[in-house]
Amino acid sequence: MTQPQTYGKLIGASLGPGDPELITRRAWSALQSEARWLYPVKKAEESSYALSIVERGGIAVPADAVELVFPMTRDAEILAKAWARAAEQTVELLAQGRDLVFLVEGDASTFATFGHLARVVRELAPEVQVETIPGVSSFAAAAASAEVTLAEEDETFAIIPAAYGVDVINHLLDEFDTLALLKVKPLMKEVIELLEKRDLLATSVFVEKVGSPDERIIRDVASLKEEKVNYLSLMLVQNPKRVRGELRRGCRSRKALAESAQSAESAEALA
Repeated sequence: MTQPQTYGKLIGASLGPGDPELITRRAWSALQSEARWLYPVKKAEESSYALSIVERGGIAVPADAVELVFPMTRDAEILAKAWARAAEQTVELLAQGRDLVFLVEGDASTFATFGHLARVVRELAPEVQVETIPGVSSFAAAAASAEVTLAEEDETFAIIPAAYGVDVINHLLDEFDTLALLKVKPLMKEVIELLEKRDLLATSVFVEKVGSPDERIIRDVASLKEEKVNYLSLMLVQNPKRVRGELRRGCRSRKALAESAQSAESAEALA
């Protein structure tokens, strides 16, 4: 009788945005376990930012670590082939029965490669167990480094890729107290011009490669209008002039509370 195929577990280990001291104890344990490492690169045999975070933390890269190529392109056909190839390679390795730990910069649940990889792997091999280890996101680390509070009390906060464009950003500035604009590089000039128009330059800050040795925090964001910034960059924008709507306090509306009180009074009268 043929024995059923057994697989190792696929573990997404969040490493934080750049500072190895932000790697959680849980992710650190996964890295030092018997699990084989997988790490993402943009091109074959190219350096991996996720791998560099671990190396700066003092952990030697195992000789059997495997790179997975995820090209930086918007060509759907090229992307589909790359994703399929990476997932197939992952399943083949998992079929050897050994756990795999996939290195993820930032947090594995937020704009990360790991979620898509895990989904495709499960489509190919539904039996595979997946574990996601959460980590520090780039925008949380950037806010801490820049001494910016993302939200207080009843304030609202949104995270969006800047690629949605200035029209969407302009609309969201009226809906949220703070915006984290991720991957802002391609639209730096347009975003800065919008902030100038909205008089929000003074309450905006640019952060590049947060947590890494090359971290930059720029508060004079207007000075970056003509500069070519790094891909790993974001902007935190606060709109202190935003007009907020009325909040409903507590778990129940006033009408519901009044109806409850009236029902209690009626019950007492009948008693």
